[in-house]
Amino acid sequence: MHRPFEPYNAGKHGIVGTFDARTTESTPTQLRWLPFPIVDDKELDFIDGLGTIGGAGDTALKSGLAVHIFTANKSMDRRAFCDSDGDLLIVPQQGRLDITTEFGMIMAAPNEIVVIQRGMRFSVALPDGPSRGYVLEVYDGHFELPDLGPIGANGLANPRDFQTPIAKYENSANAEGWSVVNKYQGDLFVARQDHSPFDVVAWHGNYAPYKYDLAKFSVIGSVSFDHVDPSVFTVLTCKSAHPGTAVADFVIFPPRYEVQMHTFRPPYFHRNCMSEFMGLIRGQYEAKQGGFLPGGASLHSMMTPHGPDAKTVATATTRELQPGRVADGTQAFMFESMFQLRLTKWALEHQQRDHDYYMAWQTIPITFNPNQL
Repeated sequence: MHRPFEPYNAGKHGIVGTFDARTTESTPTQLRWLPFPIVDDKELDFIDGLGTIGGAGDTALKSGLAVHIFTANKSMDRRAFCDSDGDLLIVPQQGRLDITTEFGMIMAAPNEIVVIQRGMRFSVALPDGPSRGYVLEVYDGHFELPDLGPIGANGLANPRDFQTPIAKYENSANAEGWSVVNKYQGDLFVARQDHSPFDVVAWHGNYAPYKYDLAKFSVIGSVSFDHVDPSVFTVLTCKSAHPGTAVADFVIFPPRYEVQMHTFRPPYFHRNCMSEFMGLIRGQYEAKQGGFLPGGASLHSMMTPHGPDAKTVATATTRELQPGRVADGTQAFMFESMFQLRLTKWALEHQQRDHDYYMAWQTIPITFNPNQL
């Protein structure tokens, strides 16, 4: 029981659903953003604080993905959000999120993630004050655990550690003034209603929102030589129709032991067939010793070279290789996709974009001596 949907345009900046040349731009250049600021001169809740970095595909065709940033300083008051376009993987970086869903309550602190699937209504409260984080939206399929292959039955993110909410009925008496904001084909619409969208008595089945604590990830790594491929850090994947590729992978780089000998331990320099959007929840990412900060982001596009910065290279090539911890107190993550991402004008022209990012590699010395026997 609700009134007709009407266009909703109260947001801070645009939400994009079709990534074409009319609405977005493309660039193979390595990109980095300093921490996205949380404004204090106007009130923004989770919906109004969403901004699209970029993406690929088309929501109407159920193909592709989008990457968003959210910065909020206000709890959602008598309104809910619903995404008809795809599933949302929410990564809070600052401030706890208390999320009310049709299925019950979910509390998500930094270093936890929440997945809310297509069509599910939810509302976000900020019990700790202003909040900031990242959102990965997939239009095709759903997130699932990656196939473990030779790893066997256990490892990476274990099924037992995922949590779903318990039904919580919300009384609709005197619940006038509710609104539901619906993301549909990339646009936002709002419908008014006089009852709570969370007046659900019970639910059953396996189509439900869920959360996961990243600290429970069981790391797999090399114990001999070489830096292993980051696929061993995959928490969740949204598979594509092409085996071996993904609409999107959610990958983390958690604290762990590092024991490889006679090798370059940091992530190696590479180009690959995936687009890599990285964010930092806390600490200092092991391959960047400056400029990549919590609440910021970077994008390394398909087939564009990238790798550790000059400071990391200098440290990794001169230190004595002994077993030790890496990334203590740190949690970096990556949204990785087979799609080439197009960028919004908002992201490319954002005041926090680091236009000197390319300098991170300019002072790396060439050390190979072709005359050495």
